[in-house]
Amino acid sequence: MSDPQEKPDGERGGLLLKIRGLRIEGRTGDSWSEIVKGIDLDLHRGEVLGLIGESGAGKSTIGLAAMGFARDGCRISGGSVEFDGLDLVTADIKRRRRLRGSRIAYVAQSAAAAFNPAHKLIDQYSETPMQHGIAGRAESEKDAVELYRRLRLPNPEEIGFRYPHQVSGGQLQRAMTAMAMACRPDLIVFDEPTTALDVTTQIEVLAAIRDIVRQFDTAAIYITHDLAVVAQMADRVMVLRNGELVEEAETRRMLSDPQEDYTKSLWAVRAFRSEEKARPAGETPILAVEHVTAAYGKTRVLHDVSFEIHRQRTVAVVGESGSGKSTTARVITGLLPPLEGRVLYKGEPLPPRFTSRSKDQLKAVQMIYQMADTALNPKQRVRDVIGRPLKFYLGMNRHQREERVRELLSLIELEPDDYIDRVPSELSGGQKQRICIARALAAEPSVIICDEVTSALDQLVAEGILKLLDRLQGEFGLAYMFITHDLATVKAIADEVVVMLQGEVVESGPKTQMFTPPHHDYTELLLSSVPEMDPDWLDHLLAERAEGKAGGRIERADQ
Repeated sequence: MSDPQEKPDGERGGLLLKIRGLRIEGRTGDSWSEIVKGIDLDLHRGEVLGLIGESGAGKSTIGLAAMGFARDGCRISGGSVEFDGLDLVTADIKRRRRLRGSRIAYVAQSAAAAFNPAHKLIDQYSETPMQHGIAGRAESEKDAVELYRRLRLPNPEEIGFRYPHQVSGGQLQRAMTAMAMACRPDLIVFDEPTTALDVTTQIEVLAAIRDIVRQFDTAAIYITHDLAVVAQMADRVMVLRNGELVEEAETRRMLSDPQEDYTKSLWAVRAFRSEEKARPAGETPILAVEHVTAAYGKTRVLHDVSFEIHRQRTVAVVGESGSGKSTTARVITGLLPPLEGRVLYKGEPLPPRFTSRSKDQLKAVQMIYQMADTALNPKQRVRDVIGRPLKFYLGMNRHQREERVRELLSLIELEPDDYIDRVPSELSGGQKQRICIARALAAEPSVIICDEVTSALDQLVAEGILKLLDRLQGEFGLAYMFITHDLATVKAIADEVVVMLQGEVVESGPKTQMFTPPHHDYTELLLSSVPEMDPDWLDHLLAERAEGKAGGRIERADQ
């Protein structure tokens, strides 16, 4: 397989992608409205361009348009997209398909949704180079192992022969990056590739992506709502809002001297802090996990886990991928019966299996899942998604459901008339997650388990969601179990913190205590892994860890 590192120097640095006057329309019902409004964009070989902005700004839509592609319900209505001299808007579909995968590649936000669960990783890697006639099966497999090694995946000779569900989220994200690099493309569009990852895994993926892009002189569009991440990855940044360019500058200048008020507002977010509430003395917890041990098959994944959640309090459960956070939530909701231990609701044991629980017990504990893409039925409209728990748990008739769905949409700051008849494909990632939040609220629960509910949201919208959840907690006395890898979220909303590693609770306590040294070594590792708004932060952190200065070496299953 040819290596682009051998390209003549004259080919490097030249203009690769030229977008002029790009206009894209989205369909709602029978009407079309403009969602990208005359964007101009230049990208040179070997350059990384960051696209940032809140949910609905048009980041992903523009990234897909760079491949000459518009998702279902969208159409390119004006402008040009020239890739290496070829206008992808006017080129026929055969020419565009020959470019996609071979010279232009895409890395999606949700690796779990992007892979075919029925095929091994190496089979999916080999498909594109074989289909484009770039390499045969044996050569593709050999190349896959080499890229797995460069991307720091464990057991590179063997990991490709696993199925997607047999690797962690961080490993799957790196496997998808390897798959995108299979044909050594000139351009890769990275669409929020680390959003769903814990902070320690994110460091590995960011470093791997940056190294691989540099090694192969690949141009990249890096889409993100995380300003600290774009600071590590991009040479240049474009700030978008409502499908329009707000401002554009070299990364260091953008970070140090943003010109527009909107950009300054992005830089100033995450100031929200809920008032920390002390645990009431002598009160029976609304939910208690007592000495829970659980397994998948013969493999034990939780070991003697215990913690409590009190009414109108928030317990944040933090830890890296595979630490047992979501598995604990599955035990609480009855999806995974424990081998040992029990879960108490208002002091009374809950049946281990959800199928044995009463409707009132099921209603009491609701869950908001991490990946809204896979949590929503793609064929159901918003009114049906939110209306179903209203009918199942509360017995509401059609008229009552309609009224309550509209109230819930207003509550999550979505205009009812605009969104009630949409299907998930007509929603942005942030909008989908807000629909999931409304669905959980519809059941009127006492406890809500929030599994990375803000990870797919831009920082402005995430702040609004945290404020909303905090207000709802005060109004309705809700208890939250907040599973998160975002320590800024922990600081914003938690009353208590539980730190998990390899299925065990390694440290727990009030939030103020948990953020005050000294820390457990693993807590220190988590705290040191939160990206900062400094373009040199990742380089400095990796150098420190190479010298063993960042809280000690923690052996992780993801390595």
